[in-house]
Amino acid sequence: MRNVYDILNERGYIEQATHEDEIRELLEKEKVTFYIGFDPTADSLHVGHFIQVMVMMHMQQAGHRPIALIGGGTGMVGDPSGKSDMRKMMTPETIRSNSESFKAQFSKFIDFSDGKALMLNNAEWLMPLNYIDFLREIGRHFSVNRMLTAECFKQRLEKGLSFLEFNYMIMQGYDFLELYRRHNCKIQLGGNDQWSNIIAGADLIRRVEAQPAYGLTFSLLTTSEGKKMGKTEKGALWLDRTKTSPYEFYQYWRNIADPDVEKCLALLTFLPMDEVRRLGGLEGQEINKAKEVLAFEVTKLIHSEKDAIEARDAARALFEGGGAKDNIPTVSVPAKMLEDGVDIISLLKEIGLIKSNGEGRRLIGQNGIYIHDDAVSTFDYVVGEKDLKDGALLIRKGKKTYRNVIVE
Repeated sequence: MRNVYDILNERGYIEQATHEDEIRELLEKEKVTFYIGFDPTADSLHVGHFIQVMVMMHMQQAGHRPIALIGGGTGMVGDPSGKSDMRKMMTPETIRSNSESFKAQFSKFIDFSDGKALMLNNAEWLMPLNYIDFLREIGRHFSVNRMLTAECFKQRLEKGLSFLEFNYMIMQGYDFLELYRRHNCKIQLGGNDQWSNIIAGADLIRRVEAQPAYGLTFSLLTTSEGKKMGKTEKGALWLDRTKTSPYEFYQYWRNIADPDVEKCLALLTFLPMDEVRRLGGLEGQEINKAKEVLAFEVTKLIHSEKDAIEARDAARALFEGGGAKDNIPTVSVPAKMLEDGVDIISLLKEIGLIKSNGEGRRLIGQNGIYIHDDAVSTFDYVVGEKDLKDGALLIRKGKKTYRNVIVE
């Protein structure tokens, strides 16, 4: 079996390593326990987290043991990495609820049976800490001068960095130490924005336990232009189907830019790299076949093969004239609304296609709103029963965003 380090490297995951040769040798000769931390800042994982989940799956398939660490304790403080302002404080109740949602989602991707993986919460050891004891045992190993050179702090110093957030690096370093002591965890993995925090943890283990510990970081999911991927009109691209439907999820990947296809196939699917390179090398209209494969494979991983088939068929129905329209995102409106007539902008807001009147006027002015196949040409167009076809309205925003509107 190939060394998983080589697999991760070939697929483009690895960005930085504390000790590349030592890590590769360690992964070759023993079954290694490693961890990735996830602060429960929302009630669902998003596609940015999924890069880390994919790494955990690759590592577990190679026989290594993942620890999915839920940040029930660190979530009380907030990670300043990559943030221009202090994160909004969450209540303990919200953190607990979000943590439970994360646990349910992880279980879809990672095998936790028979100790093959662990799911832990750092609140277990962070919440009972005695402040003075913690400062004496752990705080003395951290140099403030060195911490201030870390990228996660440097970009915040001009706007203001609270003492609360300044403790985050120490807390994450302590997580690594606790996991080493409790579970012989030797490697911490994370996104590239976690490099400073990961180094701090590995260094703490070497100082306190006089034992080696390692860190690996992975590429953030960005476009070929360096912009973060996974942002939609509604916000993040969530893994929870109630926040981002399988159809919307599929369509996001079906519509990515041509230069991003090969990278996403490598990072977000398990297709062999020969096939990834073949699909990524398609040109012209042929690249759309690769995008369809990408969208299908990622939707199948996140949701199910059934969801992927339904999303693909719905997309084909809209854009290629084939397949079934049953799976187009559907919303319902009261029958009385169409009986009385409703202005188009109010209807667009009701069904979630626009956020403001201004956005609606701009889209209509640019011929960007369609009812069935007809462009809406006036801001005050009144939608009524006359517009129904087979008891429904098919409304399109731009070229690719549809709603099937039914009355009830």
